Amino acid sequence: MKSIALIDVNNFYVSCERVFNPKLENKPVVVLSNNDGCAISRSNEAKVLGIKMGIPFFKIRDIVNAGKLTAVSSNYTLYLDMSHRVMTLLSKFSPEQEIYSIDESFLDLSSFKSKDLIKYGQQIKSKIKQWTGLPVSIGIGSTKTLSKLANHIAKKNPSFKGVCNLNVMEEDTLDTWMSHIAVNEVWGVGRSLAPKLNMLGIISVLDLKHADPDYIRQQFSIVLEKTVRELNGVMCMELKDIEEPNKEIMVSRSFGRRVKDKQELIEAVTSYTTRAAERMRKQESVATSIYVYIRTSPHDDKKQYANGVNIPLFQPTDDTMVLTNAALLGLDYIFRDGFNYQKAGITLCNLTSKHNIQANLFNDSISHSRMKVMDTINQRWKGKLKLGSEGVTKEWEMRSQFKSRNYTTNWDQLIVAN
Repeated sequence: MKSIALIDVNNFYVSCERVFNPKLENKPVVVLSNNDGCAISRSNEAKVLGIKMGIPFFKIRDIVNAGKLTAVSSNYTLYLDMSHRVMTLLSKFSPEQEIYSIDESFLDLSSFKSKDLIKYGQQIKSKIKQWTGLPVSIGIGSTKTLSKLANHIAKKNPSFKGVCNLNVMEEDTLDTWMSHIAVNEVWGVGRSLAPKLNMLGIISVLDLKHADPDYIRQQFSIVLEKTVRELNGVMCMELKDIEEPNKEIMVSRSFGRRVKDKQELIEAVTSYTTRAAERMRKQESVATSIYVYIRTSPHDDKKQYANGVNIPLFQPTDDTMVLTNAALLGLDYIFRDGFNYQKAGITLCNLTSKHNIQANLFNDSISHSRMKVMDTINQRWKGKLKLGSEGVTKEWEMRSQFKSRNYTTNWDQLIVAN
């Protein structure tokens, strides 16, 4: 029997904020999305208040102003660094790891047969708390789907003390737990699929476990069939040893205010293309085309406009300057005067490995050297080297009224002990 553990940081964004601001402990807290639009992470205390995931900030502003709820702007630089610390630490506990998301990671503990995995899970939990300050829940099962379910049980039931191992649970006991958990809590089911399953009499996780996998495949998909088999202990989804590179990379943002000036759009599109190109080079890919779009807000009463265009590239490239020139050419084509633009974005399309492209007489070795130098400088001095068209003031950038400092990545924003 396999022993797959899923380690999940509880209320990740909120927990990151609490590490550096202990005053937020045991208080209702929400982290807001880009431009302080809506709640994307909630503390348990905020959930008790009835704050729903995704609720727009303007609907809870009165509660915040009354001092009953704390709202914090998202600080992705901090969250990504904290995530990296957690994932690096977790890699020490098993030779086989799959990072599933910014706050979740699978570990294969099957080779630790001589260990009490509940105690081992408690050691992992304790070490992460000690070294990062972040609380985690750990679920262990014979498949990924069961480990996800075990994590849900550990998180919702304090009696497990944050670690639940379904592999050592009696089958009757496990079935009892499954019978009390709604089917929409199963990994990959969610709220959209649950009503269709409910119509077939599949209400709980146990109902889905006992469903005929072949029938489920006919009625839904092979993915849901695999879910049924995994609930029965048949492993259908292996751990991925190597993360597959993205086939597309998109960067888009809403502006902090409405933008009319074309020059500000140029700055935004340059900035987004630069970020996307950096990410693409990290996975050693090149793009064959770039898509750029702009749009007004669908919520504005004024006239609306949205448009986008795909610009094919003469040769696949990872050069920020070439990509930016193409993106700005596309922007020039779709821009229309007289509109209040709310958002812009770019997508690097049809990515392929830079090692697989065929060279030609026009290959630019200087370009590769230039990008390597640019990335090296920017990794050491964050974003200091950039294209002139990216601008300086960036008045169009997102609103972040309640943003915390970059405690772990900026020397000027370190915590000061008095």
